[in-house]
Amino acid sequence: MKNQYDELKELLSKSKNLLKKNDLTETREDLIKYGIIKEQGEDNKLFNRPEEIEGNNKESSEDIQKSYRVSGGVISLHGKDKKDVELSTDEKISFQETMDEFVNEVSDLSEFGVLNLYKNNVDWSGRVIDFDLEFYFSIGEESGVYINGNMIKLDDNLVDLINKLTIYYEKFKTKWAKVLSQRKKTTKEDL
Repeated sequence: MKNQYDELKELLSKSKNLLKKNDLTETREDLIKYGIIKEQGEDNKLFNRPEEIEGNNKESSEDIQKSYRVSGGVISLHGKDKKDVELSTDEKISFQETMDEFVNEVSDLSEFGVLNLYKNNVDWSGRVIDFDLEFYFSIGEESGVYINGNMIKLDDNLVDLINKLTIYYEKFKTKWAKVLSQRKKTTKEDL
């Protein structure tokens, strides 16, 4: 297992290799080759930060994604057509309430990731700063609460935080299951 010293030493070596070139303009391929940067998807995509996707409205033949900033948080809608990626006032309110309730009920020192709203599931991630613990909530196929952290001290405060996350997840699940069901209401076009 590498420690911080080994990682820093390796990064310095890679930087020196890049600088040995006569032309100091690094190509994207060189930066990837030496491990200075990574393509999206190489790292754990589970805990996206808002700044990573803000304004990332991509369209493909199968899926459309559109992201919205709501009171400092980012909600990203995914669907098959433009109607699926329109954010309603009720969804904005639900997202704002979700962030506010999390701060009040779990931890006021929190950093929120993107809330992804798909046709059949919702996922949301973030970080509880005072524990340096990442959380991930999912409703749908991989339903549940997931946590990620590195060398977190196991004590009563951590147990209390995990209990709060678990209790809050039930509220999150109820609220966003309702939003999903409202988005699926049958219209005349669907008949």
